[in-house]
This record gives sequence, C-alpha cells and structure tokens, in this order.
Amino acid sequence: MRASWQGDPCVPTQYSWNGLNCSYDSSPRIISLNLSSSGLNGLIATSISNLTAVVSLDLSNNSLTGSVPDFLAQMPSLRVLNLSGNNLNGSLPRTLLKKKADRSLLLSLDGNPNLCQSDNCPTNNVQPKKKGISVAPIIASVTAVLVLISLGALAVLWIIKRRQIQKGAAITTTTTFGGSTGTLRLSKNQHFTSTEVARITDNFRTVIGEGGFGKVYFGRLDNGTEVAVKMLSQSSKQGYKQFHTEAQLLMVVHHRNLVSLIGYCEEFENMALIYEFMSNGNVRQHLSAHNPNVLSWSQRLQIAIDAAQGLEYLHNGCKPPIIHRDLKTPNILLNENMQAKICDFGLSKAFVREQDSYISTCPAGTPGYLDPEFHILGHSSQKSDIYSFGIVLFELITGHPAIIKSPEGSMHILQWVTPLIERGDIQSIVDPRLNDQFNIGSAQKAVEIAMSCVPTKVVQRADINRVLSELKECLTVEISSGRSQRMGNSKSSEFDTTAIELDSPPSAR
Repeated sequence: MRASWQGDPCVPTQYSWNGLNCSYDSSPRIISLNLSSSGLNGLIATSISNLTAVVSLDLSNNSLTGSVPDFLAQMPSLRVLNLSGNNLNGSLPRTLLKKKADRSLLLSLDGNPNLCQSDNCPTNNVQPKKKGISVAPIIASVTAVLVLISLGALAVLWIIKRRQIQKGAAITTTTTFGGSTGTLRLSKNQHFTSTEVARITDNFRTVIGEGGFGKVYFGRLDNGTEVAVKMLSQSSKQGYKQFHTEAQLLMVVHHRNLVSLIGYCEEFENMALIYEFMSNGNVRQHLSAHNPNVLSWSQRLQIAIDAAQGLEYLHNGCKPPIIHRDLKTPNILLNENMQAKICDFGLSKAFVREQDSYISTCPAGTPGYLDPEFHILGHSSQKSDIYSFGIVLFELITGHPAIIKSPEGSMHILQWVTPLIERGDIQSIVDPRLNDQFNIGSAQKAVEIAMSCVPTKVVQRADINRVLSELKECLTVEISSGRSQRMGNSKSSEFDTTAIELDSPPSAR
C-alpha cells in the first residue's frame, strides 16, 4: 500500500491518491491505475474488474504469475493495458487478441517469456505447479492494494448514491492521460491516417501555434472532441520506427497535470501527434501585461501546484524518469477550468531537429530557463527542470517574463528580483496588477520556494517533492487569509486562439 493511499481515492481532489487518476464528469470514478514496479506477485485478481471506468491499467514490472484473465477484455472502458515485465504464462485470451488487432486496446506484453501471444498456442503452454507448493489466488501485498482500491471505489459509489447523482445515458470515455477534471473522448483507434488528420484539421485550416517541431493546427474529432494536431516538420531526424516507439511511449504517460496525447499519425512524411485541446492557452499569455484579465494570487499558486504535480510525476512516477528539458510558461497550458497541464514532455529527447545534436553542445531548452550548470555537467538532469520551474514560479509571482526587455536592454528575471529580495521588499516583487490582493506571508513563502529552486549549484536545489509540499502550504496560507478568489472562474480569462503569433511555441495542442 502506498503512503498516500488514505481516505477516499478521489476526493478531495488535492489529496487524491498517487498512482491513480479520477474522473469528475458527473461523479468521482477511478479512471487510471498505475501499479508498475510495486512488488506485486501472485495471480491477477478478479476484483480489478470492479473498476469499470478504468481507461488505463499498468501492472508492469512486477512478479505476477498465472494466465492473463479474460475479464480484462470485458472491462468496458479499458484502452491501455500494460502487463510487461511479469511472469505470466499460458495463452492470451482471444478477446484481448482481437482488441489488440483492431487497435481498440494498446496492449503491452513484453518480458513475459512463457506467455503465448498468438492464435496457435500449445495446449500445454501453462507451466505445471511445483510439487509441494500451493499457489494462492494472490499474496498479501496484492490483496492489500486491491482491497483498498475496491473499498475506495465502493466509497465513491456510496457518495454518488447519497448525493443521488444520476449518470447520463450516453457513455463518455474519460482519458487518463491528462487530468482528473473534465472528460476527453478517445478515438476508438489511437492511430490516425494522414487522410483522417486532414479531415480532423479541415485541411489544416487553422494554425494555432508553431514551434521547433512543426506547426500546430486546431482540429475536431468525429465525436466533436476538440484537439490540437502537431505536425512534425520534415527536418526531424526521427525515423519511422523511432517515432512509432516514442509516440506509443508518450501515450501511456498519463497524469491529470500533463497534456493528453490522444493519438498519432505515422505515415513517413506525414507524422503527427494529436493532443487534447487546451482552450485557455498558456500561462505566459495570461501573465502578459497586454492581457486585461489578471490572474488572482490564488490562481497563480494553484497553477504552480498543478505544474509541480505534473513535474513530480515525470520525475518520480515514470520509470525511467522523464526529464522535460524545456519547462517554461509557454509550455504550461490551461484548460477550460484553468487547470494547468505541462506539455511537450518527452519531445526534446524523442524528436531531434537538424540543428540539434545528441551531444551536449546544443541543449534543448529556452534562454532564460536553462540550467546555468549545464555547460559544467554536460547534460540535463532532474535538477535542471527544478531550475526552470523556479523561473516559472518567479514569473507567476512577478508577472515578468524570464527575459525582461526594456529600451535599456534585456535583463534576466533573477537579476531584477535579487536586489529586491535582499532588501526584503516583497511588495515590489509581487505583480503590481494584483493591487495588493494577496497575503504577504503567502507571497514571502512563494519567493522563498522559488529561490530554493534556482541556486547555481545543482546540489543546493530543492527536490520537487519538497517544492510541491511547500506550495500547498503557501496556498493554504492564502486561502485561510480570506483574500483568495474562487478557483475555476475561467470564463473571464479566455483568449482568442486565432491571434497567436506563428513564431511562438504552440499555445494549445
């Protein structure tokens, strides 16, 4: 059992369990479960089938034994199933083979040497039990985890019944790849043809952004879901097989604070990544002096917490860890509820441009956010992302961009803020557009957190767990002061997606 698994698994949202995501469309339901590398062994328990809303189930890199149960194919919402790296044996159920063949299920089975994955499996493929050894249905570690999840699911159902929440007749599949709030319908097949991409984007009619990897187009799936389609430029060095591998990898990286990858197109010259559309653009746009709708202090803190949660998952929830390498405010997007999600994770490593190099002379990243010790270390690390996050936090606090431009020249945000910090002048540090509508203690703590991220020496920087914990404390101080505004009031902060400059990083995908 994980340390964070206490109380209800889904509510309150800020204390939802690590390793799972929930949907809050009409009622809280568990929609993804990640038990990878959790030390599980024994058989796969039938109680998992009670989680009927689960879209993604990851049981990889454990010591599970026995055959793959047929009930996994009967789970109505399941779209991603990872059973790789176990000791499963026997024949794969035909129902699962069919779902894998028609691409309605992304199935990973590598690392199970005694598992037959074809239609022509020998009848004696299941290994006999060793004499004198009884095989229990599942050992205590698995039982504890699954019983806890089942109890959590029952608790959610009890809450639903108590509140008399009626589910609609239409079934909406909720993606696990990007959030605990809101829903996102997945295409039955996560692979798209170039013809389908052209139809989705109305023949590439509306450009909503452009970055180093190519142009980004607004699109709409056949079921009405809005998406952003990133077309990989011809200059990408990534080959067909590498693109396929990396795209499928990104599709199983899922967290409520990471932008969801819905699908991809891999037709050689027409390679594309299809993401959920983030209707409220990026954080840099909302911090711009030209934006008349000013983010409240509590909104800024919540955005910082959302981004920190996404980064914590990349660093600690993925095996191996994913280093973003280009974390910045334009790469933190906002959905219709102003929930922040990190985008472009994994792309810096997965898709290399002609002007880039696999050696460390041309690092991925953006001036102003780059780790100052990169040239000493010769490679990016998790602490490089921490430095970038500190710059993002200072942007949220001050409203200034990472590089402040003026008629006198350009100045890095740390050069501007350091003298004010040394004088203890917090009032002058915080964005003046907030008109002093913030708790001074909360602001002081936020500045301290940002400073803990940006020391020149890597070893002196805080880790993401500490940063996240202190940011939550910071928001608690603000809320308890009575000054905070209600979260999720996003309607006044929407922006015109057609007005994005083409040379800027994609604002929505």
